[in-house]
Amino acid sequence: MIGLIFGDTNFPIEILKKVKKKKLNYLIIDISKTKKFKKDRNSYSLSIGQFGKIINILKNNNCKKVLFAGKVARPNFSKIKLDLKGIYYIPRIIKASKLGDAAILKEIIKILNQQAIKTISSISFNPELSLKKGNYSKIKPNKEDKKDIMKAIRTLNKLSKYNYSQGTVVRNNKVIAIEGKGGTEKMLKKCKSKMFRNNGVLVKLPKKKQDLRVDLPTIGLKTLKQCKIAGLKGIVVKSKKNIFLERKKSIIFSNKNKMFVKVI
Repeated sequence: MIGLIFGDTNFPIEILKKVKKKKLNYLIIDISKTKKFKKDRNSYSLSIGQFGKIINILKNNNCKKVLFAGKVARPNFSKIKLDLKGIYYIPRIIKASKLGDAAILKEIIKILNQQAIKTISSISFNPELSLKKGNYSKIKPNKEDKKDIMKAIRTLNKLSKYNYSQGTVVRNNKVIAIEGKGGTEKMLKKCKSKMFRNNGVLVKLPKKKQDLRVDLPTIGLKTLKQCKIAGLKGIVVKSKKNIFLERKKSIIFSNKNKMFVKVI
């Protein structure tokens, strides 16, 4: 039995399809905002603060392994439901949340590990969603684009090891924005320019302290559309340390709009 701890985004849907195709025994701990898996008979809709229930469900179903997928938004700690174990563990979660949303997941993983429940990689069942090194679009970065890419990489590498920003936007060798707590979408909205079209790059890389079992930088058709609106020319991610959703549609869109998708 595998425990699937699912948040928001479409990534969990792809995992569930593969798990069902393989006819594996599973249960879902649905901590998404919209409770998107409530119709699945193997799903339990819970709050992130109900640790007692989460641990009991996993143990009662002999789940010794769990997989995390989807965005887990920072909860409103004054409003979330808490059980006794939740009350015990919540100070650790609140402390972790000050470092960023990814830190919340890392702390939950530590708590589960103390309960002899191992966390496996989010792409264990979907390795095909992680791209290898190469250019996936007809358009390739030109000399100026490559300067922007290198500037973005240097910028991300210089960030504090406790900073959980995964992305930055560089245009004309100038840093336009660095991803904050609002995520990539909010950052891209700030980068919209009437002056520039098809100019600039979004680079998304995992952080040095990031747990690569969870929260890998994710891109897809929605990201490309947001980049198009922002006037950017392309996206760059790290080889085998990314998740690429709706690949076929995304590549068609990038080719049609003369954008590039590069994996370094």
